[in-house]
Amino acid sequence: MKYNTIVLTGATRGLGRALLDGFSSLGHTVLACGRSGSTVEKLKKAYPGGDISVVDVSSDAEVSRWSKRLIREFGAPDLLINNAALITEPAPLWEQSAKEFDALIDVNIKGVANTIRAFTPAMIENGRGVIVNLSSEWGRSVSSDVAPYCASKWAIEGLTKALAEELPRSLSAVPLNPGIINTEMLETCFGDAASSYPGPEEWAEDAVPFILKLGPRDNGVSLSVG
Repeated sequence: MKYNTIVLTGATRGLGRALLDGFSSLGHTVLACGRSGSTVEKLKKAYPGGDISVVDVSSDAEVSRWSKRLIREFGAPDLLINNAALITEPAPLWEQSAKEFDALIDVNIKGVANTIRAFTPAMIENGRGVIVNLSSEWGRSVSSDVAPYCASKWAIEGLTKALAEELPRSLSAVPLNPGIINTEMLETCFGDAASSYPGPEEWAEDAVPFILKLGPRDNGVSLSVG
């Protein structure tokens, strides 16, 4: 499917960067963001056909300003992908600080809510669109020492399914488990064992066409790539 505009958060590394590459290579206009200013500047030069901004999704004010500019310049997005996420260093929950926990919740849950709040009204007015919220295997199961991350991704599953019931029939919201991918986040948890899993670029070869096929029939369905 050809989307006029794709909004993508967390595009400076990992899965987000791979999606940026994949969608752009197919000719889609990708409107992306990340928190690393230096990386964003490099990406701007590499992807002149899109729009890449420095945005902290945990800030409702920043997301609001960003969305208003994009909607004004490009119109309502046809596809919104909430990918930005953090993970804490593995440890029992009681050993993880409130500061670490708050930062994770602010990005992984509040960040998703902020982008939905900012872009969905325009998508509804436009009468079409798909919202993909990146979940995780740890959004449908649990493991020790990653309780904050599990909590955030279980929240994304519930938030997305509830959103799916609120949207008009022409729109859809999908909680998407990307699978186990060798990223910096996985290395935080798995160490050297992370290298036994496919990298983001290999993953994107399957993920990009999978996401582009999503539509109203997938509304509220917990899906997985692969």
